Formats: sequence, C-alpha cells, structure tokens
Amino acid sequence: MSWLETLHTGWQAIRSHATRSLLTVLGILIGIAAVILTVGLGLGTQKDVSAQISSLGSNLLIVTPGSTTSAAGLRGGFGSATTLTVSDADALGSKTVAPDVAAVAPQRSSSESLTAGTNNWTTTVVGTTPSWRGVRSRTMLQGRFLTDADVTGQTTNIVLGTQTANELFGTTFAVGRTVTISGTEYTVVGVLASAGSSTSDNLDDTAVIPLSTMQNQLVGGSGRTSVSTIYVKATTTDTISAADQEVTALLLNLHGITSASSADFTVSSQDALVSTATSVYRTLTVLLTGIAALSLLVGGIGVMNIMLVSVTERTREIGLRKALGAPPTAIRRQFLTEASVLGLAGGVIGAVLGIVAAKVLPRLLSTSIVVSPAAVVGSIAVALAIGLVFGVSPAVRAARLAPIDALRSE
Repeated sequence: MSWLETLHTGWQAIRSHATRSLLTVLGILIGIAAVILTVGLGLGTQKDVSAQISSLGSNLLIVTPGSTTSAAGLRGGFGSATTLTVSDADALGSKTVAPDVAAVAPQRSSSESLTAGTNNWTTTVVGTTPSWRGVRSRTMLQGRFLTDADVTGQTTNIVLGTQTANELFGTTFAVGRTVTISGTEYTVVGVLASAGSSTSDNLDDTAVIPLSTMQNQLVGGSGRTSVSTIYVKATTTDTISAADQEVTALLLNLHGITSASSADFTVSSQDALVSTATSVYRTLTVLLTGIAALSLLVGGIGVMNIMLVSVTERTREIGLRKALGAPPTAIRRQFLTEASVLGLAGGVIGAVLGIVAAKVLPRLLSTSIVVSPAAVVGSIAVALAIGLVFGVSPAVRAARLAPIDALRSE
C-alpha cells in the first residue's frame, strides 16, 4: 500500500467517526492555543515593561544616596541619607572628568498637598533644573517647562503632570491657573504629556518646580543643598557603562571614599531594571507554559484512547487485510497515520485559534500579546509528535493481531 493510499484510508476512517475525532482534536487544540497565548502573554508583558522603562531613557543612570544609621543603631533604607548635593550634580556635568555624560539633572522631591480653589491633592513635588525634562525624556502637552531664569530667580512657576492637573482642575488645560503649596501661590506654566507609570511611581502624578525654590521655600535649613536623586544621561546607549564608571569614580573622589564597597551612594541603570523585570516575567512564562502543556498531555492520552478503541472496533477489518496479504508494517503505518492526522489537525486549528485570540484579547485586557513564530511552529510540531507517540501503542497492537483470531472476533 502506497503512502497516498494510506493517507486516503486513514482520512476515511477519521471521517467515519467524525464526532469522536472532533472531540480528540479538541483536546489537542485547546492545549496548543493555551501554550501560544501563554507564551505570547509573557512576551507581551516583557515588551510592555521594557517599553515603560526604556521610555524613561535607555541611556539613563540613576544616582541615589546611601542609607542612614541613627544613634540607636537603626539603619534606614537606601536613599535615606543626604550624601548627594547640588555640587555633586554640577561636578558630574563637567565634560573634562565625565566625557561620556551628556546631561545631569539633580532632583529633590517631597510629598506635598496642593490646593486649587476648593480642590486639594497630595502629590510628589519635584524640585529640579531645566535639564530634567531632556534627561527624563519628557515632553510637554501644554505650555513650557522650567527655564534657567526660573531657577536663578527662584520663581514660583510650576509644571504639572496630567493626572495632577485633572485632580486639581478637572482638566489638563491648566496653564495660567494657580495652585497653593504651604501657603505660597504657584503659577502653572506647563503641563507634561502623559508618560504612564514607572516601576515605582505614577509619572503623571507629579508637580515640578525650580530646584532653588524647592530648597528655600519647601526645604530650608542646613540640608537644603542635598538632593534625593541625580539623573545622569549618557551620550549614547553604548557609552552607558563608561558613564557609570566615570560617575562612580568622580563621586567616590568627591566624597573622599577610597573603596567602592564603602560608597555612600548607589548608581543603577535602566538596563538593570529591564533585566530584572524580564527575568521575573520569563520565569512566570515558563511556569504558565508548563501548566498549559499539561493539557497537551491530556490531549495525547485522548488520542491513544481513541486509537485503542478504533483498533478494537476494526479487528475484523485488520484480520481481513492481513489475510489478503497486508504486512504488519502496512497496518502499523495506517494507524500511525490516523493518529498523526488527528494530532496535526489539532495543532493547526489550535495555532490558528491562538493567533486569532492573540489579536482580539489585547483590546479587551489592555495588555500586549506577542505571537511568537517559534512558539507557533513548535506547538504544531509538538502536536504532530503527540499523535505519533501516543499512536504507537495502538498501531503496534493492531499489527500484532493474528489474522485468524481477528477474523473470528465478534
């Protein structure tokens, strides 16, 4: 019997039991679709997280202070110390000592209550310099950002995030209006375009004022020159490692520290955040894919069960074919072909269903699902392999039937 005849005979056998074959294929296609969607959801989540972090600046370094230790020996967390100053930020902007640094933006932030008429809203007030917008890759929705004149003149101009503007005024059209912070009125000169959320805070819920104004009106005291964060932008993504080394070496020198292990500051990059987030989501993807793969095992068992039933029902047919001279190889090949067709059909239909679902679900779940060609091809191959592997036992059983015993069976 040729391969073409084997395929034709196998297809006829599957068609003669359409309902049973459909239920068998259903078990496989659900597993295939689940695997494709699970892998796609994991890849989509990684893509979203990477995009959110990269939107802050792929060549961005974040310098934060070290920790504090109280007189009682209690240690604060990283960032609780006041070891970074405006002078540090000015020094980092020198092209002589840090040639791979493109821009520097010192930042002092605190949680403050803003009032506009009868509305009030507590948000993070950021005191910084005009370079902050470029370093943080922010754009303006309305108005302008802070200027050098605002910093020099210690003006009471303020730039709001979109959420902050909406909470205070019910609209983002806030330019020209005033808000009050600690009894001082600030004039809104601009509204930042929406940037979403980072790994730690809502980037749209913020208010930005000149660093000099922050130091003298909201902070005051001897700690007014300290900053909570220094954002450093490398010249390119390729020089971020060099910029990291330059920043670390300069700050160690300025702070009189000889060993990097004793540094009173921390330098982190967006790449590190991306790597950490990607690692977490990759682990979750593998876990969920493993769970989805269990349904493929169930589908494979279904294929074997159906093929065993088929062998039992077609015992007389097998005996007649063997009596007419069909070798065991032909019998074995026919049942393996039928099992493979069931597996392949489940794989192809499941892949199509998974791809369609990957296009539709993001509109409902507001998340990305990335269809991986490797996952699609691999899933179809696995489905075909399931048909072959779980079809071996029924095929071997059919091939071993003795013609006389098969013909006299009822």
